[in-house]
Amino acid sequence: MLKLVVRFLLKVLYRVELHGLEHYRAVSGKVLIVANHQSFLDPVLLWAFLPGDPGFAIDSRVARLWWVRPFLRFARVFPLDPRQSGSLKSLIRHLQAGRRAVIFPEGRITVTGTLMKVYDGPGMVADRSGAMVLPVRIDGAQFTPFSRLKAQLRWRWFPRIRLHVLPPRDIRPPAAVKGSERRKLAGLRLADLMAEMLLLTSPVGRTLFAAILDARHLHGSGKKILEDGERKPLSYSALIAYSIVLSRQVRRHSGEGETVGLLLPGANVTVALLLGCQLAGRLPAMLNYTAGSHGLLGACSTGRIRTVVTSRRFVAMAQLEAHVEALRGDGIRIHFVEDWKREVGLVPRLWAMAAGLSARAWYRPDEQAPRRPAVMLFTSGSEGAPKAVLLSHRNILSNCAQLGVVVDFNVRDVILNVLPLFHVFGLGPGLMLPLISGMRTFLYPNPLHYKLIPELAYEINATVLFGTNTFLAGYARYAHPYDFYSVRYVFAGAEKLQEEVRRLWMEKFGIRILEGYGATETSPVLAVNTPMFHRAGTVGRFLPGVRWRLEKVDGLAEGGRLHVKGENIMLGYCLPDRPGTLVPPRSPLGEGWYDTGDVVRINEEGFVTIVGRLKRFAKVGGEMVPLTAIEKLAFRLWPDHLHAVVSLSHARKGEEIVLVSECRQVALDLLKQAAREAGMPELWLPRRVLAMEKLPLLGSGKVDYARIEGWAVAHSPPP
Repeated sequence: MLKLVVRFLLKVLYRVELHGLEHYRAVSGKVLIVANHQSFLDPVLLWAFLPGDPGFAIDSRVARLWWVRPFLRFARVFPLDPRQSGSLKSLIRHLQAGRRAVIFPEGRITVTGTLMKVYDGPGMVADRSGAMVLPVRIDGAQFTPFSRLKAQLRWRWFPRIRLHVLPPRDIRPPAAVKGSERRKLAGLRLADLMAEMLLLTSPVGRTLFAAILDARHLHGSGKKILEDGERKPLSYSALIAYSIVLSRQVRRHSGEGETVGLLLPGANVTVALLLGCQLAGRLPAMLNYTAGSHGLLGACSTGRIRTVVTSRRFVAMAQLEAHVEALRGDGIRIHFVEDWKREVGLVPRLWAMAAGLSARAWYRPDEQAPRRPAVMLFTSGSEGAPKAVLLSHRNILSNCAQLGVVVDFNVRDVILNVLPLFHVFGLGPGLMLPLISGMRTFLYPNPLHYKLIPELAYEINATVLFGTNTFLAGYARYAHPYDFYSVRYVFAGAEKLQEEVRRLWMEKFGIRILEGYGATETSPVLAVNTPMFHRAGTVGRFLPGVRWRLEKVDGLAEGGRLHVKGENIMLGYCLPDRPGTLVPPRSPLGEGWYDTGDVVRINEEGFVTIVGRLKRFAKVGGEMVPLTAIEKLAFRLWPDHLHAVVSLSHARKGEEIVLVSECRQVALDLLKQAAREAGMPELWLPRRVLAMEKLPLLGSGKVDYARIEGWAVAHSPPP
């Protein structure tokens, strides 16, 4: 009777919803129920809404609290003391008797808003008892006064609470694994299961605009969320109204369903236009303004872009006049945001503000909208002609959710995003993730301002920085040791993080760079080092929800070609020879699988090491030679310069390895000596060195290998 009364009160006060109860009823016998821990309400919620009478594992210190003791008489309780290894034995015996028990594997209420450390003990309990693990997600209790997040979130007395019961899982390691390794592996599997649970119950089935509306509802309409170099921060409501105003202009100047190119820097207006295009039923295409006239014309042809929006001020500052004229000469309509702003009077602005405030009432996209294209991006083109990549709303939101599960971002974070928005790293983790999570974002348009950006980080008290190896090396050279005093996390992607850059950031700023890995086609992150799971020299572990397979590569003794699948994998390509036609991802493993073209190694703990792109291997003497390994060797010897290794066709040798460097003191004999010390075969070493004044870079910070290879061919002696 007491349980019924408590359940009724919780339903009335918190409108508690229970999903997936069929999974609870489908499993019988030994069941260990694991749940995330958000508030002091959590045990009461599970006791009231889960059928039967499961036991509860509780920290012995908490069990001794005077206000907790009266409640313990209503359930079977197993006090756990982390200092006593035998405290889990009674819980194991309880499960072995064919009963159920509830445990919170984090061991404490979260103070980050996401998963905290998952202890090995609960995994060991499931393993030794032979119990199935039943994950339960508690969502909403973090907004109550009973949580420990009151300083971070807008708490309310009676928020809606949802309980999600997921299918049971057997996490027992293989029989061959023994001792402490078995306990560690069981704990790792439980941690992965908890992360997957949070991902599977995240709201990714919505549009980007709907996600921002939901974020405004959670964090407040007046919360300042976006700022750029103009230093005029936008609140959620201001951004939404700005997007609505621009959506009307987009409708007026483009056709229904048209792809609209955005030739703009990282700025508030670019974000508003991106959302405005989506509201207007147009597909925004983020154009790479560093690609030159030829690259821009190629992108517009591949994406069938006939309308481009840009800014007169930006065109003048970036000296893009010739590029804009080339687009206009190709019949592409050019519109300037300055003209659109002048066209919008006071009445439309007031109307947009009113429409923004009521947007949750009138914005009702259909069920298929989340799976439709949200944005068109273009691959870097570092090794060939760029392809257009179509990412859906669900792709982008899934990747944001995957990152949010494994990294403890919070609403007090200030994101300094210096990456261009035509780069998926800058658009996804750098912009959309903070926008939908309540974090303030500062957009800076030029990542090459190595002296200004550290000062900016100091000024705005940035806590999170996204960058590439090239950019981070530049900031470290010019920054004062205290410029990054407030930074909690620095994430590196897009290119290999050099050991010298990693060491410099640790020694100068005391910051551990978290290296990740991904691609435009994967929205973008596939794997990342995190504060909890970090291994230097690797790109971390795969994010939850990423399925992977390795394909054997002839000539390589270890590792394989990586194929991936998941909700963050793109809708497909538009190819230069098939403009406007969607080509869904497919690999030898089947539909929906994406062939990354990267050769990787994966260890027993799931850490991923990038060996190199398959295109970045040369076949010399029948052996596969990783060109990136030679680059790392050159960078170790001459760390203050950029180096690139390319493979050129040779009439007699087949392939010839050439080192192109900005350093004029590169000596092959020093390279040979370092190779011997590193155990690298002499067969791998370049036969020639070419000095180049400055290696060309793409807008994303990657080395432009296509241009370097062409330059090396032009500066090579005839065969």
